[in-house]
Amino acid sequence: MNLARRALAEFAGTAALVAVVVGSGIMATDLSRDVGVQLLANSLATAAGLAVLILILGPVSGAHFNPVVSVAAWVLTRRDAAPAMRGRDVAAYLPAQVAGAVAGAVLANAMFALPAVQISARDRSAPHLLLGEVVATAGLIVVVFALARQGRAALAPVTVGGYIGAAYWFTSSTSFANPAVTLGRAFTDTFAGIAPASVPAFIVAQLAGAALGGLLLVALYPNSPQPAAEPVPASAYQPR
Repeated sequence: MNLARRALAEFAGTAALVAVVVGSGIMATDLSRDVGVQLLANSLATAAGLAVLILILGPVSGAHFNPVVSVAAWVLTRRDAAPAMRGRDVAAYLPAQVAGAVAGAVLANAMFALPAVQISARDRSAPHLLLGEVVATAGLIVVVFALARQGRAALAPVTVGGYIGAAYWFTSSTSFANPAVTLGRAFTDTFAGIAPASVPAFIVAQLAGAALGGLLLVALYPNSPQPAAEPVPASAYQPR
């Protein structure tokens, strides 16, 4: 039941995150024709929403909402006496995150009186966008796990939310940095959407970025943290 409750938190949190991303994008395009204003509204809502979700659901599941964070937590702590994630945890978290992302996109569409299920036509296949995803995901992994290794995991909500909000602007891809969210955003033909044909390359770029971020993290913080400190925000909130 503990693992089921944690998986439910990952489903609900990822669904809420995607609903924030997609819903704020729809609202922004309804209110302004200026693309810069649209992106600003979308990024601010996403940063704030993510911070709140990490704060609220961190005590339950660790508030990963992202397959690369869950897998990185497993890889980075698997040899610890008390690993932050075990194989069975990853096996439960990943499908919950993907299902939650799709549900969040459908919910956002429905809230704005759009067809509940849409297939995005927004092409995001350009090489420079993929490079942006590598950079965004690598940075996310470093931010998330560096906090744990510094013993400052309590700062995760504002730090992770702040990083994603900033990465909207300094990366060409607007920082999806999340395979589950990428899949979910294929189900909305709105400001936040991504065409299904662009999804595989984005996910490959995100996996490459996660690997790069993990290597950089280990180089910067070679000493293993205490088991209770990793990952941010998972063990920092002591999920029960």
